[in-house]
Amino acid sequence: MRARGAALLAAAILGSLALGLAAGAVPLSVAEVWQGLWHADAPSSVIVRELRAPRVLLAFLVGGSLAVCGAALQAMIRNPLAEPYLLGLSGGAGLGAVTAIASRAASPWAVPIAAFVGALAAVGLVYRLSLAAGRRLDPRVLLLSGVVVGSFAGALMSAIMVLSDAAGVRNAFLWLLGGFGAASWQSLAVFSAYAIAPLAWLGYQARALDLIALGDEPAHHLGAEVERTRRLVYLCTALLTAASVAACGIIGFVGLVVPHAVRTVSRPLHRSLLPLVFLSGGAFLVLSDVVSRTVVRPLELPVGVITALVGVPLFALLLRRTLA
Repeated sequence: MRARGAALLAAAILGSLALGLAAGAVPLSVAEVWQGLWHADAPSSVIVRELRAPRVLLAFLVGGSLAVCGAALQAMIRNPLAEPYLLGLSGGAGLGAVTAIASRAASPWAVPIAAFVGALAAVGLVYRLSLAAGRRLDPRVLLLSGVVVGSFAGALMSAIMVLSDAAGVRNAFLWLLGGFGAASWQSLAVFSAYAIAPLAWLGYQARALDLIALGDEPAHHLGAEVERTRRLVYLCTALLTAASVAACGIIGFVGLVVPHAVRTVSRPLHRSLLPLVFLSGGAFLVLSDVVSRTVVRPLELPVGVITALVGVPLFALLLRRTLA
């Protein structure tokens, strides 16, 4: 049964990648995609190699990273609604990135750093608001604080875009809803450089995530360093979210949809959950990108619209169950 599940997952991933390379304003057949990948003189070579291959790979890595962030945050906070977009990380990262662009300090490496600072500031503000009453952290209050901080960051981003005269800022409103139209091999390399270390560390902490998901006191008794692990998980998720926002804008609900879908067919232990979430999240975002650039062809919808159409109904269902 496990071998069958692995085969189905591999087929789904390969199918999503192939569909991502074939679909677009200029549809390609499987044969044309194959020729473009392996033969530099093929008519489809430029489209496949220079335009669609980096786009598909970036979408896969970003989707996997956001999904892993969602799974880790849900374990940390013990709230099934936790994910970077709803906790304000994406909004804070977006505000940092837009500020860097507006100050004309933008570069392929500087924008992720500014986004990381913004994400960390958002995490700190969310927790400060959640603990304002001096009580123990309430996951419901935390989620509400995240929504408030994300909305505030979005308002500031809009104001900066309207008021700034920096090149490209005023035309960046679609970037707020995410998209891979500007994907390149350089953006893929930059994202990979920022994402590899935090992804590896989160995978290394799989057992600690299992323990913390049981509660702070049981985790302490079983040997987990709860506070240290929590701080590092927030640091890693902030870095991954910042790199994603810098690469493709704000894309929400991937970290909500994918972990819950995977948990319905997989054991809850994070040693197996995180790799499955990463692979499934990558395939999900690649397919979302395919829909975004084919449903109203030749126009292209922001990818965040597609993920929101899937994620908002699931969020409403989970919220109803949580408050029941």
